[in-house]
Amino acid sequence: MAPIWIVALVALALVVLVFRLSSSIPRNHAVSVRARYARPSTEVWAVIMDVQALPTWRTGLKSVQRRADVLGKPAWIEHTRRGSLPLEVIEWEAPRKMVVRIADDAEKLPFGGTWTWHLREVPSGCELTLTENGFVKNALFRVLAHYVFGYTRTLETYMRDLGTRFGETVTPKVV
Repeated sequence: MAPIWIVALVALALVVLVFRLSSSIPRNHAVSVRARYARPSTEVWAVIMDVQALPTWRTGLKSVQRRADVLGKPAWIEHTRRGSLPLEVIEWEAPRKMVVRIADDAEKLPFGGTWTWHLREVPSGCELTLTENGFVKNALFRVLAHYVFGYTRTLETYMRDLGTRFGETVTPKVV
């Protein structure tokens, strides 16, 4: 009987630890990653905006389902092995800036926020800064995101995938 009590106490201690840690981690976060591409910003913008082609170069993206435009701006659903993510463009200044929001109006997802793309010309091509302004509702997910996965992993993967799409090796930098 003693081993069951030990397991229960360890499980309880882990739950308490997660909630103590999560109380010190803000619900909201903002992170940015930057990379350079040996292409003009118009070419990079065209690839980013070709929503139907995203699954051909983005790691983990199985398919994209185009939705009706929202206020004249593109909207779509990304399907991954983890589920579906409804997205919509809320700001668009081609070919320099785009803001995409997770369009979870029913608030079923344990996270949300926006991604902002900023493109600028540099002598050797263009520089892309990708910023995530997000939030994580669930305490356990917040602890995992902060201490295990990190907030920039998806951004960095996106930047490397985009580089691979152009035949380039890109090393994103957290800024």
